[in-house]
Amino acid sequence: MGERDREFSKDSYRGSDPGDREERNYERRPKKVDESYIFGVRAVIEAVKADREMNKIMIQKGMNKELFRELKDALAGKNHQLQFVPIEKLDRITEENHQGVIAMASPISYHKVEEVVEALLEEGKKPFILVLDRITDVRNFGAIARTAECEGVDAIVIPANGSVQVTPDAVKTSAGALNRIKVCRTENMKDSLFYIQQCGLRIVACTEKSNTPSYETNLRGSVAVIMGSEKDGITSDLINLADVACKIPMRGEIASLNVGVAAGMMMYEKLRQELHS
Repeated sequence: MGERDREFSKDSYRGSDPGDREERNYERRPKKVDESYIFGVRAVIEAVKADREMNKIMIQKGMNKELFRELKDALAGKNHQLQFVPIEKLDRITEENHQGVIAMASPISYHKVEEVVEALLEEGKKPFILVLDRITDVRNFGAIARTAECEGVDAIVIPANGSVQVTPDAVKTSAGALNRIKVCRTENMKDSLFYIQQCGLRIVACTEKSNTPSYETNLRGSVAVIMGSEKDGITSDLINLADVACKIPMRGEIASLNVGVAAGMMMYEKLRQELHS
């Protein structure tokens, strides 16, 4: 039995049935439902069947009802990110009858990195790809996307799990740039980077572990630049896969930069090199 089957077949715990919601006695905090939310089992099933882009689906723990089995069937073979959560978390999102399921729809359509890179090469372009390894702050993500659009980045690559996704807040912070730049979501970042590399792009990892300053690193032409997470930077597997690693030179005492600022500096450095080559 798979993990999803175990989650769906767990015995219901006290108060887990949506019909018992009125019997629970805890403080409810009203919240306006964001337009990106889809709630209710049937509504989510239809969204899944319609291949609606979704960032994640939150499912109440312990549910074992026929309608939920239908949802499980609809999710079979799909790559949606699932989270099994207490009903209280769902109740904090909406006061409507969510029936134990809330999905967060994406305001954009995600792309496949393979298709994007192939199309760029067929057009005779030299792709500039920005790879974000487990960025979790939505404001950082939005700011990076805004700079990326301004600096001529062709696409942004993010992991499907353990990373911020494109939300209405991210689109707003990006000043609409996320509606203009392609965002690719991948289940396996290492495999995607290897594919990009095989297509002739040079992989550049921006990390403080390098001794080579960014201005001494060749960023011209077809390049994929990796920026790491706010917490621990780029994973070692991706650094090892990179053709070259570089760091942003600093004079101060603080050991690292905000990833949004660092990404902007790397994108500008590529543009500077190409303008003055």
